[in-house]
Amino acid sequence: MKNTADTIQSELLNRICFLEYQAGDQLKEAELAAEFGVSRTPVRDAINRINHLGLVETQNGVGTVVVALSAVKIKHVYEMRLELATMIGTVSPRTITPRDLSTAHDLLGEATHLSNNFHPRQYVELNHRLHKLIASLIGNEVLRSFWWQTYYQAASTWHRVGNLLGAEMAHALIHELSDIETALANDDAAAIGFIQRTHIGYGYQRIKTHFLT
Repeated sequence: MKNTADTIQSELLNRICFLEYQAGDQLKEAELAAEFGVSRTPVRDAINRINHLGLVETQNGVGTVVVALSAVKIKHVYEMRLELATMIGTVSPRTITPRDLSTAHDLLGEATHLSNNFHPRQYVELNHRLHKLIASLIGNEVLRSFWWQTYYQAASTWHRVGNLLGAEMAHALIHELSDIETALANDDAAAIGFIQRTHIGYGYQRIKTHFLT
């Protein structure tokens, strides 16, 4: 697949979310262009798109570096996520399919296994796959775009909580997936939104407790 600004942006965001890039790490256009086998132009475009999310910034004499969101920014992101969540099942949701239920069931099984053998990277990947499932249920393209944006802004922060709390976070993920599986089985898109709102609220409370106090 040809690497474009879109695919490079997605990969860089994943690296930030998965904590492969930490706050202070520099994104070097020349090195990234060589890695992806492209000119600097699509790399620069991808970084510019990430910049507006507040996840990177250009510093004089340094270049583009990954930054941690401020407490105020995190608060604003979570306020928005809480509001967006309730729209998932009410603003043009797509039809729930048996495949959605199967995906949730598989994720629940993996989360249960993870609770007995916790690994931070697997926790991050499970959360990312769960988010992809939730985002795929959003039929409204504008809402889906905002949902992805706030996910990426929040993800690296609550992944730090996952690294800190370990198996406790796997148990929280089990509860979330159990609720989602039930809602999918009952073809209740509206419930998906309220479940997300509830668990986003729980996640934000953990962040405030462990990182913002």
